[in-house]
Amino acid sequence: MMKFGSQLVLGAGALFALAVGAVVIATSERPPMESVQRGYRGTGMDQIYNPRFLAKTREANVVPVSMPKLPDVGPKAGQVYKNVQVLKDQSVGNFTRLMASMTNWVSPVQGCAYCHDVNDMASDKLYTKVVSRRMLQMVQHINADWKTHVVGTGVTCYTCHRGQPVPQNIWFKDPGPLQAKGYAQAPNGRNHPSTIAGYTALANDPFTPFLEEAKDVRVAATAALPGTTNTSIKQTYWTYALMFHLSGALGVNCTYCHDTRSFGDWSGSTPQRVTAWYGIRMARDLNVNYMDPMQNVFPPARLGPLGDAPKINCATCHQGVYKPLFGAQMAKDFPELQKVSQ
Repeated sequence: MMKFGSQLVLGAGALFALAVGAVVIATSERPPMESVQRGYRGTGMDQIYNPRFLAKTREANVVPVSMPKLPDVGPKAGQVYKNVQVLKDQSVGNFTRLMASMTNWVSPVQGCAYCHDVNDMASDKLYTKVVSRRMLQMVQHINADWKTHVVGTGVTCYTCHRGQPVPQNIWFKDPGPLQAKGYAQAPNGRNHPSTIAGYTALANDPFTPFLEEAKDVRVAATAALPGTTNTSIKQTYWTYALMFHLSGALGVNCTYCHDTRSFGDWSGSTPQRVTAWYGIRMARDLNVNYMDPMQNVFPPARLGPLGDAPKINCATCHQGVYKPLFGAQMAKDFPELQKVSQ
């Protein structure tokens, strides 16, 4: 019996070792790798790339061909169609062009019926139409008011949706595994592998404190004196988890923004750190002012485990690339998306 029990233990140990080995292999990359120097010599500010992944990444970021813009003549959409609230100043031709483009960007399989009651196109009966109207306003807001992040590239619906009704990368509040004393005792990811933070035991929800709330993204004190920092261990977990997310969302390592000899030192950082600083604030603005207020618009099936609306993070747009769609300027073909409609 003892021999049989030992064999069971050894067998279980072998299975566990195989499982661990499979995880290590699945999450590792084999050489050769390529590197690009981005900082001064001696700083180690190199970006590491796997050339075998580049072709697949580029294939996933092919930009669809834009429909040709029509002459801005003739009656306006608001004069011809009922219940046009955002694009009523567009000509009927260009209004129809944008609607057809949005269908290709968001619901190419479902077609117009994904957002519209085809028997009454003016109806707001479908929640998807109400959501898409607000998302259209959000795109205009990003392009007009967040040039500090999107610069001249801008965004369209396709930037996030990529032909899918629901973007691949959205997030909800995540309290982690239920604890004996309820969610109030949730450990914030400690001792639970987090897929967001590279399977480390960091925070499983670094988005709520930074991309919805306005907590400081900070780890180190700014002075070498006791009592000069209010940074908690929990805030440090949040910060590192958010940095893991940023790295994966953009397909880069830490030196894309930071001089790792001193993460907090802005003088040695790259210009991309400023862009990322604005990006964090942009995501927070979009979540607070556009996504969260639609909690009562989405049906229960589209809400998170705590009943919150879907929200945006860096991966929603970037999807593993340092610039969404490798910086393709889709938005320039749609000037109606460059300004906030009155």
